Amino acid sequence: MKYEFDFVSGSGRGTVFGVSGVGGPSVAKNKQELLTPSQRHLVTRFGYGVDKRLAQDVRRAGGASAWFEQQLTRPGSFPDGDADAVRRWWPDLERKPSDLWQRQVKEIRGGWQVMEDYGRWLLVRRIRTRRPVLEKMTEFWEGMLHVPVSGDAHFTWRVDYGDTIRKHALGRFDEMLVETTTHPAMLIFLSAATSTKRAPNENLGRELLELHTLGAGNYSEDDVKASARILTGWHVDLWETWAASYVKEDHYRGRVKVKGFSDKNGKGDGRKLTKDYLKYLAHHPLTARHIAERLATKFVRDDPPQSLVNRLAKVYLKNDTEIVPVLRALVASKEFRSSAGDKLRDPSEDVVATYRALGVRVDKPSGDDSGIYAMLWQAQGLGLSPHAWPRPDGTPVRNDIWASPSRALGSMSMHWSMAGGWWPKVDLHYRKPSAWVPAKKPIRFADLVDEVSRDLLHKPATKGLVTTASLATGCKPKEKIDREHGLYQWGFPRLLAAVLDSPDHLAC
Repeated sequence: MKYEFDFVSGSGRGTVFGVSGVGGPSVAKNKQELLTPSQRHLVTRFGYGVDKRLAQDVRRAGGASAWFEQQLTRPGSFPDGDADAVRRWWPDLERKPSDLWQRQVKEIRGGWQVMEDYGRWLLVRRIRTRRPVLEKMTEFWEGMLHVPVSGDAHFTWRVDYGDTIRKHALGRFDEMLVETTTHPAMLIFLSAATSTKRAPNENLGRELLELHTLGAGNYSEDDVKASARILTGWHVDLWETWAASYVKEDHYRGRVKVKGFSDKNGKGDGRKLTKDYLKYLAHHPLTARHIAERLATKFVRDDPPQSLVNRLAKVYLKNDTEIVPVLRALVASKEFRSSAGDKLRDPSEDVVATYRALGVRVDKPSGDDSGIYAMLWQAQGLGLSPHAWPRPDGTPVRNDIWASPSRALGSMSMHWSMAGGWWPKVDLHYRKPSAWVPAKKPIRFADLVDEVSRDLLHKPATKGLVTTASLATGCKPKEKIDREHGLYQWGFPRLLAAVLDSPDHLAC
């Protein structure tokens, strides 16, 4: 399903439609070199919006396929100092768990404030990064192996949890599963940090099976009980040190069986048992299907064909849970190639893509009124800030969660305020209309729309977009625009908002 939106922008109302380009002899000269539609589809689906630097990286790599392979196997070949530097803007992201907790107890700074910093860091990093595939896959796994940023205890370890996933995001799922399941943030969130052989808590044991591996309906209550017993012994001190530990005396001993996995479990130290169990789950065919379906839903379409899911699951198992071969197979599939425009950007993706499209320069926060703090509010206003989904099932990857009238109105409101550079503003630097309108030679309005579309969306304007922009601004397609024209003097935000409100920006 391709997305079409009716919207009001400035003075007019219209529907964006059509696929034919405006092009032709009358189009303005010296346009920037554009990616082909197939190239744009790949880098958009696995990125956060095409800008000039990303397009340049793709061309330098020798095309989108070569760029994607480089992103998968050698992300370090793309210098990312601008994105890395952002972490230093928020010192609390580097503090130890015990320090964070004590600062909350002493009312110096609450955990919710630290987690807001984490969300802002993610948004700004995504705006600046030259390694979007790594960022995208880190976000994907943080959503699937979900520990929400809201929480009065696990916030202490939440930044480290995200770093752990980033380390494995393009590696092996079995290794990532071991580290995330036994991570203090996950143990605290799903009540396993104090689980013992005398009182095994089943939360983590259940969600591990349902959400992280096998999938709903593919396990029994006996499996849950055994899963919980296997995971006893892993602890976090929730009172003083907030340190993680393993207490052998608290580990359940006795035979355990989950699906096809069984063990005598006669030793007091169950850490090897835990690792063996998690490796078994990671290699299970049901886990392969569960992961393949989520990947296909996120990166192809909401109803991925079972034939595609089956093929991806086979690649996953054949390659010993390595993630990169699965992604290669996904983007090489005919289903992926034909899915351009089938996915709707979620709230955070819309925020990041809008900043990137407008070329907004983001500087270090200078005070409490910094516009950077508003980024989180923008994402919240569209439905959800990064990893704030409250339930264990994680941030949804389906369109229908976000395809609502309120979301559409929220996006249009954000696009309008940013098109004019009105809000947020402090520490943010917006481009001026002079970036598009020539200083001396007038330009036809239709050609100007095409220039703006190529700049913001990295694609030629469709006839539908020109029609919509005309309705939004009151300008006729053949009308000549110069720097004395009212569009340049006061009406340019209407044109920018019309382009940002189009499905070409909202969909990917």
